[in-house]
Amino acid sequence: MKWKEDTFAKFSYLENVAISRDGKLVAYVLKKVNMKDNKYENTIVIEDLVEGKRRYVDDGVMPKFSPDGRKMLYLKKDEEKKKSDLYLLELDTMTSKKLVEAKNIIGMDWNKDSRRILILYSKKMEDEDLFFDDSVPAWFNGKGFRDMEKNVIEIYDTEGETSLEEFEDQYVENALWHGNTIVYSKTYVKNPFLYFDIMSYQRGKKKVLFKKVSFYAIASNGKCLLLHGKKRMKYISEHRYLHLFDGKKVKDITSKYGLTNYMGKLDAEGNVYALTPNSGTLYIEKFEGDERIRIVESGMYVYDFDVSNDGKVAMLIMSDTSPGELYIYDGKLRKHTSYNDEILKKLRPLRYVHFQYESFDGKKIDGWYVRPRRVKKAPMVVKVHGGPKGMYGYLFNIEAQLLANNGFYVMMVNPRGSAGYDENFALEVIGRLGLEDFQDIMKGVEWMIEHENVDPERIGITGISYGGFMTNWAITQTDKFKAAISENGISNWFTSYAFSDIGLWYDREMVGKNPFKNKNYRKLSPIYYADRVKTPLLLIHSLEDYRCPLDQSLMFYHILKSLGKEVYIAIFKKGEHGHSIRGRPSHRMKRYKMFLEFFQKKLVEGKEFRIQEILKK
Repeated sequence: MKWKEDTFAKFSYLENVAISRDGKLVAYVLKKVNMKDNKYENTIVIEDLVEGKRRYVDDGVMPKFSPDGRKMLYLKKDEEKKKSDLYLLELDTMTSKKLVEAKNIIGMDWNKDSRRILILYSKKMEDEDLFFDDSVPAWFNGKGFRDMEKNVIEIYDTEGETSLEEFEDQYVENALWHGNTIVYSKTYVKNPFLYFDIMSYQRGKKKVLFKKVSFYAIASNGKCLLLHGKKRMKYISEHRYLHLFDGKKVKDITSKYGLTNYMGKLDAEGNVYALTPNSGTLYIEKFEGDERIRIVESGMYVYDFDVSNDGKVAMLIMSDTSPGELYIYDGKLRKHTSYNDEILKKLRPLRYVHFQYESFDGKKIDGWYVRPRRVKKAPMVVKVHGGPKGMYGYLFNIEAQLLANNGFYVMMVNPRGSAGYDENFALEVIGRLGLEDFQDIMKGVEWMIEHENVDPERIGITGISYGGFMTNWAITQTDKFKAAISENGISNWFTSYAFSDIGLWYDREMVGKNPFKNKNYRKLSPIYYADRVKTPLLLIHSLEDYRCPLDQSLMFYHILKSLGKEVYIAIFKKGEHGHSIRGRPSHRMKRYKMFLEFFQKKLVEGKEFRIQEILKK
């Protein structure tokens, strides 16, 4: 079976895993691609780990078991109408009833009584003719215009099916029960990506637990709160760690290990569980007292998990050759589902080869490459991850498999700035984007040419977000690349600063504090070197991207075109910053087709890229 632009639709994708407090039930969302109707179909699967039975709930997402294990909350989302219906499922009878219909449900949580829930809403002005705001940013990626947004936290009785109480606040990130108290974290308006206020609410009274801190509450076991971040941070790009708050003092749990943490959970005993990226593996780790236990082995990529009261862990794991399955850990790790096993046998995805090399200054850089099946002189495509604090490693990558299975080497490296290493490594790119990190990537290209059968005259480069910036930057700094695809990338740091949802803070950190005087805003912007470009370039952008807005690709396209360069632009009419994995099926299929065809035409055939012919095929 050949890898093609629609191969992604053959896989099953698992998301939103949850485990009951007693560890007997696991729920997750099984997502399938429906190419005929151009949509995704979601089914909640409930696994009975004791009896071995499997039950299903159609069209649901975000399952959440009640503490007594008898009920489950879930959402049904209508993306077109931008509304969510909240349902309650009785697990003994598998009957559901709708509790609440709302436009913007952000989250929900069960009280320990298994009766009351909290629901976190987003409430906007929603005038039929205009958006209005008096604060910045005016929009957020994936959320749209803020439109005088406020948040509502409602306490709802699932037995009486009635609202008991509700209150409002602004900029609320999340909310959870901590005993009978609601704890919620709100972003600090002067820097919503760096500072938070942590609040408590009970019987109509709000109280400040922490003021202007750089961590926020993410979990509770009724005794302790789990906090994610640091007490105080200077940079958004710093590592974030996990801490326990017992109501009196904050105890640092993970910073001594020197690696950033993503998610965090607590069991009943107060043990902490976290996702920790490290040199290409995304581990799940248990912190029990002063002991750190890694639950998975190197070469795995845990992307979601949940923990029962007694420490049983349900997790979703992908690898370089698998898009993800459910695993259970109860002292021993074992694979529980095999949705993709049969199709993977036919497709035979290629394993990644890990390599490590020295950069120009002796710094050790990790990389991975995929070797095409027929080992002969072959073209290569360099993929640059987003971030820059992203990480390549053992995660399933459709584009890498698609290109490698069609005759290309694919190289992926973690230059300085990447996650998965110490904090200094992550912070080295501040004020220096495109300088040393670019040299790290180019040293990786040199290593591949020296050690593999790569044709040095047929090398391409691509990336999305920061990877798109690096692609734009690369073709203004070297003629090494003979084809480039830049996706949702930055070309002008000043307009990104003023236009992006995070620009006022993130760009001032990464590029320079004073955009009007700091020379970096010109020095590090690819658009000012457009006259140097000799590489054929395809720009891809999604119209609803507010993180790296459309102006970045459109300006670069206009300038390059006016200079007589070979440049193309494809603007997807729908889709936010993550459109490459969250776009509609037809959207994703056309994107994969363009990727393969563009590199085929420019690196193999040496022919003109004609989008009309590609879309007709």
